[in-house]
Amino acid sequence: MNAPSEWDDLVSTALVGTDRRPLPGVAASEVELLERAAVRTVRARAGQTLRQGRPLAVAPAEAQPVVSRAAGDRLARILGGERPRLLTEWLETAAARGRRVPPHLLPELLDQGAADRSIRPHLGVIAGNRGRWLAGLNPAWGFLLQEITAPREAGPGVVREICGETWELGTPGDRRAHLGTLRAVDPAAARLLLETTWGTETPDDRAAFLEVLADRLSPADEPFLEAALDDRRREVRHQAADLLTRLPGSRLGRRMAERATRYLAVEDGRIQVTPPTACDAAMERDGIRARPPRGTGERGWWLQQAVARTPLDVWTRLLGRPPGELVRLRIVDWGREVTAGWVRAAVLQGDLEWARELFVWDPLADLLAVLPRAEREEVAAGFVRGRGVDGQLIMVLGGASVPWGPDLAQAVLEKILEVAGTQPWNLGELTRLAGERIDPTLYGLAERLSLEPPIQEVAALLRFRDDMLKELQ
Repeated sequence: MNAPSEWDDLVSTALVGTDRRPLPGVAASEVELLERAAVRTVRARAGQTLRQGRPLAVAPAEAQPVVSRAAGDRLARILGGERPRLLTEWLETAAARGRRVPPHLLPELLDQGAADRSIRPHLGVIAGNRGRWLAGLNPAWGFLLQEITAPREAGPGVVREICGETWELGTPGDRRAHLGTLRAVDPAAARLLLETTWGTETPDDRAAFLEVLADRLSPADEPFLEAALDDRRREVRHQAADLLTRLPGSRLGRRMAERATRYLAVEDGRIQVTPPTACDAAMERDGIRARPPRGTGERGWWLQQAVARTPLDVWTRLLGRPPGELVRLRIVDWGREVTAGWVRAAVLQGDLEWARELFVWDPLADLLAVLPRAEREEVAAGFVRGRGVDGQLIMVLGGASVPWGPDLAQAVLEKILEVAGTQPWNLGELTRLAGERIDPTLYGLAERLSLEPPIQEVAALLRFRDDMLKELQ
C-alpha cells in the first residue's frame, strides 16, 4: 500500500469510525488509528527535502514610541481573556496616539487581525515596522501591508506630501488617510487628485476612495460622481449613488423625484401606493438593485430603494403634508417598504426633521445617529427611561455617541438598578454596554449610586477603562 493510499484510508476510517470501516487487513482500535496517523504525519514532514535557506533581512528600526510597560501588560491581559471586548478601544486609542505595541505581542495580535477585519486599520499603526516585517514573512498576516501605517495628519502642510510619494507608493490605507486629510483642507484638490489616477485604481480602492469624498461634499463633485455611476463594480456604483442622494439638487435626485410622482399619492386621508412594475437599466444606474434579498418581493424591494433615493422634500410637496403628518398617515398595503425607504433617506440625507419624526414612530439607532450629539444623548436618555430592557433598547443605545455623558449614563444606571430587582437575568448585555460606552471618568457616579452587583460591575469596568486610557497617554 503506497503512502497516499494509506493516508486516504486513515482519513476515511477516522471520519466514519473503526467499527463501520476497519483499516484494510487490520482490526485497529481508535487509539491505534490516531497513533498511525501521527506516525504518518511525522514521516511526511521529516521526509521533505530542505531548500537552501537564506538569512532573513533584519527588521527595520522603529520610529514610533512603544506604549508604556503598564499599557503593554494590560494589553497582554486583554488578549489573555480579561475584558476581551475592550481590545478595540485599546487598539484605537494607541493608534490615535501614534504608539506601537511591544514586539512579543505582535504574533497574537496579527492572528487576531487575520480573524477580525474590524481591528485591522488600528493594527496598521501600532504594529510598527517590525509588524510589517513579520507580515511579509507570513501570508496569513499579509493584510497588514494594506493598512494605514501612521496616524492621520492634519493641516495644509500635508498637501505637497499627498501629491508626491505617499499617494504614488503608499499602502492603500495610507493613501485613503492622506486623501481624507487633503479633502478636509482642499476638497477640490482631493477630487482632482483622485481623478488623475481613477482609471488605474483597483475596484476595492475606488469604492474606498469614494467614501472619502463624503466629507465636504458639494455640487462640484457631481460630474465625477455621475460618471462613477457607470463603473463596472457594483460597490462603486452604489457608493456614488449614495453620495448623489445626499447632494441637494443633484441630477440623480431630480430623476428620482420624477419617478416618485408615479409611486405615492394621498387619497381620502391615506397614502395610496403604486410600486414599480419593473426595474429598468436607468433605475439600476441610479442605485436601485434589481435582485431582492431572499424572502422579499421584487416590487416592494424596488419601491423601498426608490423612496430611499428620493429627496425628502419631494414628499412634502407631492403629498401636501409635513413630515410629522406623513409618517402617521395610514399607508395602504406597502407601509413597511415606504417607511423603510424614508428611514434610509433620512439617514443618507441627514434630515433632522424627518429623523426626529421617524424616531418617534420607529425608534432606530440609525435615526438617532442623524441627530446632533447633545440632542442624540437627550433623546436616548428619554428613550431609556420610558422603555423596558429589550433588544430595541440595546440597538438604540448603539446609536448614541460615545462616550456617554452624565445624563445618558445616569438614565442607563438607573434602568439597571430598576431591573436588577425584578429581572436580573435580563441585564447582561445592558450592563456590559454601559461599562463599555459610559465616559470612564464617570466611574464614581456608578460607585456611589448603589452597591447592587450589576451597578458595581459597571463601576469596575469603568475603572478598568479609565486606568487603561491613562496608561496610553
